[in-house]
Amino acid sequence: MIRRLAFLLLMLAASLSAASAQGFRTPPDLVRASLVAEPVAVAGAQPFTLAVRMQVKPGWHVYWRNPGDSGLPPEVTWTLPAGFNAGAIQWPAPERIAIATLMNYGYEGEVTLLVPVTPPPSLDPADPVRIQAKLTYLVCETECVPGSADLALTLPAGEPRPDAGQTALFERARAALPAPALWPVRLSSQGDTLQLDFAAAGLKPETIKGVAFFPYSETAIDNAAAQVMAIDESGLHLTLARSNPAEPAPAALPGVLTVEEATGAGTHRLAFAYGDEPVPPASAVAAETLATPPPTPAFDALTLATAAGLAFLGGLILNLMPCVFPVLSIKVLGLVRHAGESAARVRLHGLAYTAGVLASFLGLAGLLLALKGGGAAIGWGFQLQSPAVVAGLAYLLLAMGLSLSGVFHLGGRLAGLGDGLARRSGLSGSFFTGVLATLVATPCTAPFMGSAVGFALTQSAGVALAVFASLGLGLALPFLALTLWPPALRALPRPGAWMETLKQVLAFPVYATVAWLVWVLAQQVGPQGLLAALIGLVLVGFAAWAWEHGRATAPRVGRIVQGLAALTIVAVAALTLTLDRDRAAPAAQAAANGIEPFTQARLDTLVNEHRPVFVNMTAAWCITCAVNETTSLSTKAVRTAMADRGVTYLMGDWTNQNPEITRLLETHGRSGVPLYLLYTGTGEPQVLPQILTEGTVLSALEMVPAAGKNAALVR
Repeated sequence: MIRRLAFLLLMLAASLSAASAQGFRTPPDLVRASLVAEPVAVAGAQPFTLAVRMQVKPGWHVYWRNPGDSGLPPEVTWTLPAGFNAGAIQWPAPERIAIATLMNYGYEGEVTLLVPVTPPPSLDPADPVRIQAKLTYLVCETECVPGSADLALTLPAGEPRPDAGQTALFERARAALPAPALWPVRLSSQGDTLQLDFAAAGLKPETIKGVAFFPYSETAIDNAAAQVMAIDESGLHLTLARSNPAEPAPAALPGVLTVEEATGAGTHRLAFAYGDEPVPPASAVAAETLATPPPTPAFDALTLATAAGLAFLGGLILNLMPCVFPVLSIKVLGLVRHAGESAARVRLHGLAYTAGVLASFLGLAGLLLALKGGGAAIGWGFQLQSPAVVAGLAYLLLAMGLSLSGVFHLGGRLAGLGDGLARRSGLSGSFFTGVLATLVATPCTAPFMGSAVGFALTQSAGVALAVFASLGLGLALPFLALTLWPPALRALPRPGAWMETLKQVLAFPVYATVAWLVWVLAQQVGPQGLLAALIGLVLVGFAAWAWEHGRATAPRVGRIVQGLAALTIVAVAALTLTLDRDRAAPAAQAAANGIEPFTQARLDTLVNEHRPVFVNMTAAWCITCAVNETTSLSTKAVRTAMADRGVTYLMGDWTNQNPEITRLLETHGRSGVPLYLLYTGTGEPQVLPQILTEGTVLSALEMVPAAGKNAALVR
């Protein structure tokens, strides 16, 4: 993980440099994209095929549906005439592309993505068919550059005969698609490896030059590890390293097998699809999809104005979330202390706090956009997926709590912490409180936030930053309004001795937040990492005591003691940076409660079998998720309703980074957890609200047909 993080940061730096040099536009020679139709005309109810052709500059590459260790696959957003329906992308077999210590799956040179399209039953011969597509992609060498292309073509309504000029292109594209599975396969696991045994009797070892397996799941195997091949009289055997041996072994491993075989005419590459249905002809796709065209996601209908409005409302509601309460309580106490100052002075504190919130939101949003542009599969709240950030936040809040409890006092010489940042004005303390309020607000997801943030991350950088600024303004507004409204200032009590008691009482919500952050850290690191983090808490306490003790002693001794405190803080910082994500999200407890760990392959299997599924995307650091699970998803009534209807319960843990979960979130217009999906067995899933009640869940489950009293327990 450290190797990958370091490599991604290097790619990010190179990407930002390249993007800056190009004005955030993809250089035109990196990818030349075009949209091609197979027929010269279109007839009603007669499916046809489109091709998205990408010609990539030598040395650069784009990605497959599973990009491997880094990257993002190309995506196409269609704008079609009424009644037309575009099917799923048909992916050619990929290649293994090694970049430093990472292994990516993708395409070099040229790739053609085929997409079946079904027209409505009848077309007006006088009305040409105008097709538009928005292609977005990530193209990489040692650096990565996000790109996009607006593609369009117009076809007349008429006899759908093939375009002779494009026949060769479509023949090559279909030849590159994986064929249906040729040999039966058996999957077995042992320790940290998986073995695929293909019943390919008769293979000659001397003719097989190379074999590779490309799983559809992004987290099933260690992509960079060698794939060990063996051939004997029973067939072909392929040993793969598991991505995380601590998780349960998969029951199936859908993917694509490629075999390079030497023949008299040279080396021939074969590809076979395992686990997916064979690619149907366009007519079969049409028959399945004609009746129910896919609904347009709600976030696609948003505009900048509506997204900014939703973000503003979400930011307002964040003030009521338990994440933000401890920090705001400290700031309100500070406002009471400033109540005796002039109204203009208090307004400056409100503006400084607002500036801290906005700067933090824009900074986090900019970093998130840059990392996603560099190929990282992350979303909102990504910083809490880092154990170092979680530990650092716990140490900072512990220091603040000790200050509130009177263990030590933050002064001007401790620049960077608390309201003592600048004795002369104290405005730096207000700014810092806004920064801290933003950091601790990210684990919570308020209503309206999900669709707004999801929309922002699909737009240009300017639009995205505007939406995040609206979110920050909503969070800052209540405190800002309190400082700007004179009647509210006059209603505040005068400073007095009671403030010291209140300050000490307010320390305990801060300590509770520290305890919660340590619990989150325990979900991310192993026993050794947790012990190191706890030692860090002790060192923070020692540094606070030593600093205050140095203030009360002789100047010479005091400087020595305070220097020791400063060295202790340096040791805490070094300890924080050494924390490694050495523990996988535990699945045993979830399985004991009748909940299966989420994988995309498992979800696809259940959906293809038309079985009802409830998907819960959560994270240990998501307080909103924890509240929903306690009050709405774990109740006896809800679990009974799921059991009666045979609903399979899948839980995806996003505490640590998981590209499959990130991809599913993005599919539904979300950039963070929680996300709740209910598949009824037919049609598209229902997206439940981010703030749940027991009644909301039960009402949604009523859409699932009852399976009878003998239905299996929820899994």
